[in-house]
Amino acid sequence: QVQLVESGGGLVQPGGSLRLSCAASGDSLSNYDSGWFRQAPGKGREFVASISRENYITYYVNSVKGRFTISRDNAKNTVPLQMNSVKPEDTAVYYCAARRLGITTNPDDMDYWGKGTLVTVSA
Repeated sequence: QVQLVESGGGLVQPGGSLRLSCAASGDSLSNYDSGWFRQAPGKGREFVASISRENYITYYVNSVKGRFTISRDNAKNTVPLQMNSVKPEDTAVYYCAARRLGITTNPDDMDYWGKGTLVTVSA
C-alpha cells in the first residue's frame, strides 16, 4: 500500500508559477498510474492531469493544457505538477492520487489519495 503526501502549495499571483510535489512512501510510484485532481470551494473534485506507469503517457483537462505539466521522478519517488501561467480559477486544494490498474480521469476510480495542498491564485 502506498502513502501519498502533497507539498508545494501556497499563494501565487496570476501569471505566476508553482511546482507541486507528490511524495510516496510504502511502495514505488512507478507501480501505479498517477494523477492530480483538484477541488475548488463549493465544487466537486475534478481531474487535472495524469501520467501512466509505463511509457509516461500524459493526459490533461482542457483548461490546463499548455500551462501544467505532470511528470515522474522515479529516483525521488515523486510525481511533480508544474503549474505555469496560473489563473484565479486554478485556486483549489490539489490532491495527488494513485491507481494500481489503469489510468483514469475519474476520481472515483483512484485507489490512494493524499490529503491535499492548497493553491491560491490571487493578486
